[in-house]
Amino acid sequence: MSNGDVFPVLMCGGSGTRLWPLSRKNHPKQFIPLLNNESLFDLALKRALHIPGVRRVVCVANEAYRFPVFEAIEKTGASAKIILEPVARNTAAALGCAAMYVFSMSSDATLVCLPADHVCNDLNGFADAVSLAVEGAASDFLMTLGVAPERPTSAYGYIVPGDDLPSPQGTACVKSFVEKPDPELAGTLIKQGAKWNAGIFVVKASVLIDALKTFAPDIHASCSEAVRKAKPDGHILTLDTEAFSACRADSIDYAVLEKFAHVGMVPLDAHWCDVGSWSTLSDLTSADAAGNQVEGDAKVHDCSNVFVRSPHKLTVTAGVNDLMIVDTPDALLVTSQSGADGMKQIVAALKDENREEVVDHRKINRPWGAFERLDLGPGFQVKRITVKPGCVLSLQYHHHRSEHWVVVTGTARVTCDDKVFTLKENQSTYIPLGAVHRLENSGTGPLQLIEVQCGTYLGEDDIVRLDDKYGRIEPVEP
Repeated sequence: MSNGDVFPVLMCGGSGTRLWPLSRKNHPKQFIPLLNNESLFDLALKRALHIPGVRRVVCVANEAYRFPVFEAIEKTGASAKIILEPVARNTAAALGCAAMYVFSMSSDATLVCLPADHVCNDLNGFADAVSLAVEGAASDFLMTLGVAPERPTSAYGYIVPGDDLPSPQGTACVKSFVEKPDPELAGTLIKQGAKWNAGIFVVKASVLIDALKTFAPDIHASCSEAVRKAKPDGHILTLDTEAFSACRADSIDYAVLEKFAHVGMVPLDAHWCDVGSWSTLSDLTSADAAGNQVEGDAKVHDCSNVFVRSPHKLTVTAGVNDLMIVDTPDALLVTSQSGADGMKQIVAALKDENREEVVDHRKINRPWGAFERLDLGPGFQVKRITVKPGCVLSLQYHHHRSEHWVVVTGTARVTCDDKVFTLKENQSTYIPLGAVHRLENSGTGPLQLIEVQCGTYLGEDDIVRLDDKYGRIEPVEP
């Protein structure tokens, strides 16, 4: 690979609690189709591929997000590497490991570090700004992207520019960073020419590695060990658990950016938005003459400034104003427009109560397809299971439950102990407690079946996998 290659690095972390109930711990906002049936990660991947000179995209994600990241990349056919973190250690460790991996491929490579939960509607404007930043980074500068503020707000950090840089034209050195000031200070900063910090920066891999070694040597050492001991598996690199877990958690801003001597800024004019809350998402949604915004099956009557997202059932509002309503199959959010900014506290309280609605949706995606919980009661659970063509579930058994399967559509190849047989539409079978079984879609279309579980315990952890093509078998303790 030639020197000077550009590697966009997509940072796929973040739990997206302010977009609850749509965003959940195991299926956060960056992987949810929020805009025109595309996820924020899909849009970030498009932006990355639009940058001139890109050779390979690098995605840094938690192990829990391995399959949604892989599937999104697979749809594009892009050349990409997925770096999996065994635990969350913030952006300094994530980008440190990415820089070390990229440096091993190209000693003069440039990183374009991008959060995966932003929106930039003007791809050409975005690519132009990044190209300027790449040019500035060639002089060993760390180049940030700044957005002209639309209003004083505490939602974003600010970049205070200093003198203009001699090149590239239109760039400036960075005088200081101010993290989420109060509105009054934000207004003062804007008058001084400050920009919103878009959280995007461009730097040579070698420069970032050296900066970590200088300003955060402990993080540098942990990253180096985690990458050295990482386990490669095709397009996926899983960081060493012990080494990465020992790494100190810190943001790249605190660990490097605010201490680095040569930081520049490029103006970003690309209709940028950090989709961090329902308020910011509503800014991206079209409204009627009364300011109402409706997505899904909803009707509004004699209302103003009402946001309704209801894809699963009919929702009707009448005679109300300034509300946000978000419906999911297992949770309903109703809040004032101003109250939507308090979601973090609400989710924290629900988490303290161990509410399942914080962790998962009723429909849970798996590498082979998905399952949806339809009903649950004492001693039983009903699921709708969908298996993609050619996919197969693990060979497994359960300690506490039996199962009844009824095929609704498609063709199933079933293994139950020593028997292997085919089920077609409107056929069924029984899986006794303890039976070793497997389900496979042997047809060309989706396989859908209804599963009724009966037993004393119905948790997802009552699965003992004997064989699994997706690497989900837990190691046995010696």
